[in-house]
Amino acid sequence: MNPIERALGILLMLSGGRLVPATAIAEKFEVSLRTIYRDVDRLLALGVPVEAERGAVGGYRLADGYLQAPVALTRSETAALLVALAVARGLKATPLVAELDSAQGKLLASMPRAARELLLDGSRLVGIERQPPDIFHGRYDTKSATLSQSAVDAFMSGLLTARRVRFEHRNPSRESSRFYEVEPRAILFDRDLWYLVGHSIDAGDIRMWRADRVISMEVMGMAFRQDREFSVQSMLGRSWLGRAMEQWAQDSEMTRIRMTERQAETLRQDWYYAHALFEPDEDGKVRMTVPDTSPRAMLSLVRWLGPEAELLSPPHLRQQLAEELATMVGRYGDMQARGAVTG
Repeated sequence: MNPIERALGILLMLSGGRLVPATAIAEKFEVSLRTIYRDVDRLLALGVPVEAERGAVGGYRLADGYLQAPVALTRSETAALLVALAVARGLKATPLVAELDSAQGKLLASMPRAARELLLDGSRLVGIERQPPDIFHGRYDTKSATLSQSAVDAFMSGLLTARRVRFEHRNPSRESSRFYEVEPRAILFDRDLWYLVGHSIDAGDIRMWRADRVISMEVMGMAFRQDREFSVQSMLGRSWLGRAMEQWAQDSEMTRIRMTERQAETLRQDWYYAHALFEPDEDGKVRMTVPDTSPRAMLSLVRWLGPEAELLSPPHLRQQLAEELATMVGRYGDMQARGAVTG
């Protein structure tokens, strides 16, 4: 009997729920106790929950509920799982992707042949497009996919084991990174980005951090009690963004733009600018304040708004915009002059 056949036999012996002495297993398969110990270690490495008890009446058994009846799914239910798996793998970073692969393998093993073949054919039948680029809110290139994956996995490990995490986070508006000690609460996915939601030990309240801006993270030994009252559902509808902007306003430089009421109404419908601060300004106009001074986003926005809008601050963005506009005026002025000469 080879080790694989013996491992299957051990599983069957342990499936009754009672303790089975190692000596009884060894006698059953006519091998040494050392061989049985190696077989059990092999099962544990594969994720089989073998429980052991020491003593004169000790032995091995499987954790309750491990062996279950085959999963009986309809074709439509199998297709629904297929779509869910495709969506999960289409994310920029899939939480616990290795565990997802092993769970899918176990699910496939328990399925009828037709359902198994349909799931295995998923990549051919279901396509998931990535989130298209947002020209106003450019992403920071920090090897984000790799960083997101490792940060989300570590954060989820802390969440599942109720252990604090400590991580280094880089905010583009600051010159240096900062360290945070956090009790994980949840993760949130929005516009192809993962956000980590947790209770900040220093701040004493719930905060959010973009996973792709985490430089490194470790799960600590400090345990905490899970807050059963908290639900990430309370942050959906991008209510989290309004809270985040209030937090960013304390740490970041602000951009102020004067615009018409019509332009302000348009921006109030945008997923991001809807959470900016809009206030009445002189001559019936509106002043928008947002905690973002990135030239790529802010100058693109002002150009898009056109001559009816005015960039009020910060001064360095006004200067940069003025220089760009002067260059454009010179270029188009030269074109007009050449046209007049030609005419």
